[in-house]
Amino acid sequence: MSARSRSEPDEEPPRYVRMGNAVLAITEDVIYVGIAILLTVSAVALLVSAASGLTGITDTPTTEVVLLVLDRLLLVFIVVELLFAVRVILGKREVVAEPFLVVGIIASIKEIIVLSVAAADYVGKGEKFDDAIMEVAVLGVLVLVLSGAALILRAKEREPKEGDPRANSEAKKDGEALKPRSGDPSA
Repeated sequence: MSARSRSEPDEEPPRYVRMGNAVLAITEDVIYVGIAILLTVSAVALLVSAASGLTGITDTPTTEVVLLVLDRLLLVFIVVELLFAVRVILGKREVVAEPFLVVGIIASIKEIIVLSVAAADYVGKGEKFDDAIMEVAVLGVLVLVLSGAALILRAKEREPKEGDPRANSEAKKDGEALKPRSGDPSA
C-alpha cells in the first residue's frame, strides 16, 4: 500500500474514472426517465380502463363494476406512488424507502378490499371462506408492519446527523429545557 490512503478525499480520481461515472450517471437518468414514461402511460391506461369499466354498469351487477373500478383506481395509486419514487430517486440521487413502503401499504389494502368482497360470496362454503379470511388477516398484519416501518423511518429521518455541531448544541438546549429549575416549586 502506498503512503497515501485510498480513502483520502483530496485525491482526484483519474480522468477515465470521472468519465465512466458521468456516462453511468447519464445512463441511470435515461433509464429512470424511461421508467417514469412507462409508469405514466400505465397510469393513464388504467384510468381510461377504470372509466370504461363504468360503462358496463347496465350489464353487470353494480358491486362487480364498483369492485373492478376500485381495483383499477387503487392500481393507479400504486403506479403514481412508484412514479413519485422514481422522481425522488432522480432528484436526490439516492433510493428512498418511504415511497416503496406506501406502495406496499396501498397494495395490501387493495387486496384486502378485493378479498373482503370475494369472501362475502364464500360465506358458508367452508374452506374457501376460511382461506380468504386468513389472507385478509395476514394482509392486515402486513399493513400494520409496513406502517410501523414508515413511522420508524420518519422518526429516524428527523434525528440529527452524527457529528453535526448544530445538532449537538440543539440537543444540549433540549436537555437544559428539561432540567427542573432550582427554586421551582413543581420540581
